[in-house]
Amino acid sequence: MSYKLFFQAIIKFILGAVLVGALLFVSAGTIKFLNGWIFMGVLFIPMFIFGLYLMFKNPELLKRRLNVKEKESEQKSVIALSGLMFITGFIVAGLNYRFGWIELSNIVTIISSIVFVIAYILYAEVLRENAYLLRTIEVEKGQKVVDKGMYGIVRHPMYIVTILLFLSIPLILGSIISFAIFLMYPFIIIKRIKNEEKVLERDLEGYIEYEKKVKYRLIPFIW
Repeated sequence: MSYKLFFQAIIKFILGAVLVGALLFVSAGTIKFLNGWIFMGVLFIPMFIFGLYLMFKNPELLKRRLNVKEKESEQKSVIALSGLMFITGFIVAGLNYRFGWIELSNIVTIISSIVFVIAYILYAEVLRENAYLLRTIEVEKGQKVVDKGMYGIVRHPMYIVTILLFLSIPLILGSIISFAIFLMYPFIIIKRIKNEEKVLERDLEGYIEYEKKVKYRLIPFIW
């Protein structure tokens, strides 16, 4: 085990938890924001467990996943829009709780939490199927096209999973207003995919043939 990688992962994990917590509970004006704690739990507990698993079983994948330095200039706007969406959505969710704008029922929170956990399990499965998945758009030396499992159904199963994850977040937080904000995410992903496929067609051997074999990007028979 690499102690440098371990501390890098732990520091990023802690900073992420502190940032999300600050956005939610400061805007809520209290730490009694129960939906905020539920979300923190379903997000960071599985993340911590999965991070430990990768640390011991596949540290190279963990190292790749920690890299967030985007080389493609077009993707920088995607990252900026995603960051703005998250910050705005979390703050609005906290304000929604503070001022009681629109309250969703507890059953919505429960169902959304279950969807989030299932989506996170699928997230882990996608990573298992494709160890070359990065947070940045690039092709690594020796990378091969993956066309089995979920990749035999659609070309970008990870993005389907993240759409499920991110659209369930505002509902866990009990804010339909935040949900409206997070609805911009599928459009951000479409922009990301179009640029990503140009890079893969250019740099990844066999990807053009894969596109002919698996025709749909996100949703079978639709797109």
